[in-house]
Amino acid sequence: MPPKKKSKPKKVVNLAEDATEVLAKVRELRKKTAAKIDEEGKKENADDYGDFDPSTMLKVEDLDTGAVAEKIENIAQRIAKDVMEGRGYTFTVPSRASSNQHYVKSLDRIVLGGNKGTRTFSSVSEVRKTTITARCMQLIHNILGKGIHITKRDLFYTDVKLFVKQAESDGVLDDLSTMIGCTRSNLNVVASDKGLVVGRVQEDGDPIDCTRMGVGGKAIPPYTDKIDNIQSDAEFILLVEKDAVYMRLAEDRFYHRYPCIIITAKGQPDVATRMFLRRLKYELKIPVLGLFDSDPYGLKILSVYMSGSKNMSYDSAHLTTPDIKWLGIRPSDLDRYGLPEQCRLDMTDADISTGKIMIEEDFIKANPKWVKEMELMLKTKKKAEIQALSSFGFQYISEDYLPRKLREGDWI
Repeated sequence: MPPKKKSKPKKVVNLAEDATEVLAKVRELRKKTAAKIDEEGKKENADDYGDFDPSTMLKVEDLDTGAVAEKIENIAQRIAKDVMEGRGYTFTVPSRASSNQHYVKSLDRIVLGGNKGTRTFSSVSEVRKTTITARCMQLIHNILGKGIHITKRDLFYTDVKLFVKQAESDGVLDDLSTMIGCTRSNLNVVASDKGLVVGRVQEDGDPIDCTRMGVGGKAIPPYTDKIDNIQSDAEFILLVEKDAVYMRLAEDRFYHRYPCIIITAKGQPDVATRMFLRRLKYELKIPVLGLFDSDPYGLKILSVYMSGSKNMSYDSAHLTTPDIKWLGIRPSDLDRYGLPEQCRLDMTDADISTGKIMIEEDFIKANPKWVKEMELMLKTKKKAEIQALSSFGFQYISEDYLPRKLREGDWI
């Protein structure tokens, strides 16, 4: 008789004794999140777009390598035909100017309108930009043919004399995405690893268990299209602004005590982290709770995850994660948790100016509770970092602050 297969050992999970009580409101939120995600696709066509005409919205698609290469070839063939017929060498490029960017409340994200411009080789003022555009198209077509990914820095070094600065080639990549009609990641030009993930999530592409990756967790790969079959028993995703807080929670194995997935992009998020967060929420159908500094810049970073960046508004459908709950640290927390005065920092003139701009943003005004928190911040002119909670003890955030927040359902 063949030997019996050994059964896989069950994982020993050190749940907190109060986990059931602490996670009760999170589980209610999880049910609401799943129901909302199920309904989202059904209602999108009936959404109220306000004054914005949805038919003018530029939409990009998640295309495979062959489709992107074919679209590049079509653009090249059209240009060749125009040149041969004496019409010149011109690119039609969707405008990414702020005047062509619109916040759509029903979608809770920034989108790109239908305005377009031209980039002409015969124009003295545009010849260099047109040449850079053509060169980047050639290079991207080459790497798509090889089926590989390269970094933005690699792309820059292929023609330093032409590009001069990496910002020149980086900007054209976004233009090409809008011209081709594909997502930014479809170009196979990526940024270096930045984001980190740890906790109760596994994927089968290359079997990875993020509970077994050590204290530092796993780097989120720049090509998230290689991640397959994500599995998790997490109750929620904890999105953390700063690396230091992420490391504290990872070392304390917070994700075992209260089953969750912890993610950070160590500040301003990169494309890969934004895409990965969206995939986790929509594939696992679990809520996202945000832990950010109580200052205008922390909220600005949170807004990029939620509503998108203006620079990449054309790809917001694939990069944004709407309805992230603001868990902390909020301006009202400073008094509620008795944060010492020495940990409350005075807002600078730049902070106050940014705060006044932020409170006028559509995505802030859409949530009265967020407006109230911003008004409190501007009234007191005080800010605080998440690490200020360490004044109560190095593990206060994982042992007291977060469990209390979760138990009370204290998010907005």
